[in-house]
Amino acid sequence: MSTNTAIPEDTRTALVTGATSGIGRAIAEALAAAGLTVVLVARDEARGEATRNEIVTATGNDRISVVRGDLADMSSVRSLAQAVGQAHPALDILVNCAGVYTPKRTVTPDGFETMFATNLLGPFLLTNLLLPQLRAAGSARVLVLSAPSTSKLDFDDLQGERRFRSLSAFGASKAADLLFTFELARRLDGSGVTANAVHPGLVRTSLMNGAPAPLRWVIWPFSRSPKAAVESIVPLALAPEYAGRSGLFFHKGRAIDPPKPAQDPDVARRLWETCEQLTGV
Repeated sequence: MSTNTAIPEDTRTALVTGATSGIGRAIAEALAAAGLTVVLVARDEARGEATRNEIVTATGNDRISVVRGDLADMSSVRSLAQAVGQAHPALDILVNCAGVYTPKRTVTPDGFETMFATNLLGPFLLTNLLLPQLRAAGSARVLVLSAPSTSKLDFDDLQGERRFRSLSAFGASKAADLLFTFELARRLDGSGVTANAVHPGLVRTSLMNGAPAPLRWVIWPFSRSPKAAVESIVPLALAPEYAGRSGLFFHKGRAIDPPKPAQDPDVARRLWETCEQLTGV
């Protein structure tokens, strides 16, 4: 049922990837409830429209749109960025939330390992392509959902072509997200655009459905609902007290120390340059 509470006026525009389920869905609804214009990124357009209708009904905010985009497919990411740029000359908030876990090694249409492409290359390319819109907003915020992964990247086998272990590959993609975010923050220093990584904690989503059953059984009792998890995430995008804070790793609204491997600027710069080469930025 639609809420009777008047939607507060907010001229900001937010884009959320992975917006049809889990944490992304909860973030999108929370931003809509705050009165923002929200763009939902969905791989399946019908599912995206269904999500849009649900959010409009729940919040009373009809300034919600859907754009099709698959973060695993670089041509799709480029089309997505072009569509968003045409519709929204300025973008105030970008939430890179889309993620995937695959128990077996698979490759994308571009020939990239699926987790590496979806969890890192797609967000890297999308964020870079939307930098003009983010800069145009004057004080935009980029959030990247990640985890406190201690994995060290193997630049000789970033995509698991020689040796692939699914949980290790997933952990490496999350470590890469941290390195990407902190390097992005360094490169955007002084631009008015901030970039921060966010650890949502253990959340009940479908992300790890393909993980070994014992692992899922262990973590499920300690996991929170997506709605509970985003209560400390959405303020990072909206609240004045987080304005100007960049290059940080947040958990439950507090800046925490990232794992040491993620703090190496030389590794971050090397990863950035590798991503540039692979995506053609």
